[in-house]
Amino acid sequence: MSGSGYAVLTVLIVGGLVVLAGVFGMFVTVGQNTVAVITMFGKYRRIMLPGLNYKLPFVEKIHSRVAVQNQAVELQFQATTIDQANVNFSTMVLYSVADASEETIKRVAFKFLDARNLMQALVRSIEGTIRSYVATKRQAEILGLRTEIVQHVKEELDNVLAEWGYHLLDLQVNDISFGAAITQSMERVVASNNERVAAENEGAALLIRETKKAEAEGAAIKIAAAAEMEAARLRGQGVAAFRREVAQGMAAAAKAMEDADLDPNFVLFAMWIEAIRHFANEGTGNLITLDGSFDGMTNVMRQMMAAEKSIGHADPSGNGTSTAGPEAWAPPAGPPPPPVA
Repeated sequence: MSGSGYAVLTVLIVGGLVVLAGVFGMFVTVGQNTVAVITMFGKYRRIMLPGLNYKLPFVEKIHSRVAVQNQAVELQFQATTIDQANVNFSTMVLYSVADASEETIKRVAFKFLDARNLMQALVRSIEGTIRSYVATKRQAEILGLRTEIVQHVKEELDNVLAEWGYHLLDLQVNDISFGAAITQSMERVVASNNERVAAENEGAALLIRETKKAEAEGAAIKIAAAAEMEAARLRGQGVAAFRREVAQGMAAAAKAMEDADLDPNFVLFAMWIEAIRHFANEGTGNLITLDGSFDGMTNVMRQMMAAEKSIGHADPSGNGTSTAGPEAWAPPAGPPPPPVA
């Protein structure tokens, strides 16, 4: 074979390889939840959706493949409050491409040099937004502001991420912690507050207990006083009734003696004898000394006549039992009774 034959064969082989490469390079497979960005001579040309696609060989190139799935990144950083307390944050950011439209994909593909630069900008934007918000709050307020922090970050970054072609789906503040010194001081504050509340509750309980006790004692005293007053009233009524019955009995006996032309002093003498017998029968060992002499009995009878006279004057019927004074009394005839012990 001549040299020209070899040259033609070489050209044919090279041409066949080029054609074969062009044929295979025409077809492109794009994965699910992925959009391919096509450029021609370095300029944006079009996008390819998931599935089997074709492109012009040697002219169109795949610039990048953009995933439209949700993506997550964890952040750990530190912020300073307005009272110079350092706060450690641990957050999780969930974001995604806003949509699969051509304009959005162009922004995602060409806004940043690569994914590393995008991630750096996203992380710094979230950290800066949280730091600027925390710098306006006091350390004691931070733990109760998780929801407010997330809402503030979303409001600040939604427009920025939209310009990049992304959307912030969620921001979770997983942990908020302080330095060891601040944590210990917070624990002491909580412990002291708990002790103060416990002391206040104990004091209130003691006050209520003592108040109820005083009220119960006061009520018991009132009840006892009312019962004593009622008992005294009943005792007084009983004594008054007893005296009234005695007076009426003595008046009736004296009247009967007087109607029978007998000396009414026999009634008093009988009462004296009855009293002596009662002492003897009902005594329980106590010594009672009575003056049984004639003069002693005369003195006692005079006293009883004076009492009988006063009862007679108090009789509602006006019938006195005797009009004689104590000095008019004389004991009945007969020997005086012996002294009784």
